[in-house]
Amino acid sequence: ARGEGAGPAGPRGGGAAMDLFGDLRRMNKRQLYYQVLNFAMIVSSALMIWKGLIVVTGSESPIVVVLSGSMEPAFHRGDLLFLTNFHDDPIRAGEIVVFKVEGRDIPIVHRVIKVHEKGNGNIKFLTKGDNNEVDDRGLYKEGQNWLEKKDVVGRARGFLPYVGMVTIIMNDYPKFKYALLAVMGAYVLLKRES
Repeated sequence: ARGEGAGPAGPRGGGAAMDLFGDLRRMNKRQLYYQVLNFAMIVSSALMIWKGLIVVTGSESPIVVVLSGSMEPAFHRGDLLFLTNFHDDPIRAGEIVVFKVEGRDIPIVHRVIKVHEKGNGNIKFLTKGDNNEVDDRGLYKEGQNWLEKKDVVGRARGFLPYVGMVTIIMNDYPKFKYALLAVMGAYVLLKRES
């Protein structure tokens, strides 16, 4: 007996792929160039928005996703944080900062617990995750006991809960990321103007 939804492609299940290649063959070169340009415009617009946010916020990474539970209950895994990093603003105890440490690729989101300010304006500070038992000295590079302003990527100014779970899923399951990108690319290339 045939299952529900079996179409003209037959039992081999190659119907979707054949439809995709059929659509590509029916498209003339002008339509294909138009769709490729349309896709390039979407990508370049996203990059321009990102660069604009970098300029406005002063942060090299104005939006980050919380990847661990070290800041619970303030922030949970998957929360999307909005950052600013204006160099004139002094860093104070209690602030939540995102910092990069030499030797680690992924920025860390933790709270400032101690600040040492010298007369010449130099500031050193210590961080800790709200959900961690000890401070972050074990996370800093070997021999480093304090962070400096140059280590800060940004300071948390707002958040959207759990919106970043898509990013976490794509990092945990790379095949899902490539499949999603392929589907999005195919949709943009094959959609037709009405």
